[in-house]
Amino acid sequence: MITQAEYRQRREQLMANMKQGTAIFRSSPMAVMHNDVEYNFRQDSDFFYLTGFNEPNAVAVLAPHHEEHRYILFVQPKDPEKETWSGYITGVEKAKELYGADEVYPINELDEKLPQYLQKAERIYYRLGRDEKFNETILKHWQRLLRVYPKHGTGPIAIEDVCTILHPMRLIKSEAELALMRKATEISVKAHNHALEFAQPGRYEYEIQAEISC
Repeated sequence: MITQAEYRQRREQLMANMKQGTAIFRSSPMAVMHNDVEYNFRQDSDFFYLTGFNEPNAVAVLAPHHEEHRYILFVQPKDPEKETWSGYITGVEKAKELYGADEVYPINELDEKLPQYLQKAERIYYRLGRDEKFNETILKHWQRLLRVYPKHGTGPIAIEDVCTILHPMRLIKSEAELALMRKATEISVKAHNHALEFAQPGRYEYEIQAEISC
């Protein structure tokens, strides 16, 4: 199990290498098939590596230069009606308690709150990726800050791929990570050996998949 202390250590290590930058990470979106059926959710690996937060529609911000808030989360607010259909949502208050953020905001306040964590940054660390709508959000804020840079003399003058710093960190596994990898391997071996025993002429692939999943 990865503890919150280890997630915090990862964030601190990344921020130590960012200096005056602000890093922004977007959670994976929900993927939908057939218009109304959701695929099983899988969190963005970089986002999860730094937060341990396993919900969609969230953003993590690391701002080591900010006087009060170095680690900020934007998450979905509690919504009992939505949770009836889509499952439990941690919410703003509980996210702050459980995930060690200095501040947590509802995700719909991102545009309002994000600029304060960018104004004193020398660069934005963000990976322009598959979420085109969120890419546009980041570029919009950056362009606004560039326009007022001559007046204030501060603000990000570049966007840099955060993975140049983060991915070398992820290559070196902690003891907790190694233990989880060994456990996952053990489970996978047992499942595949069971599938070999279960597979018989005339059985369909979906039957074997169901047996492995159980």
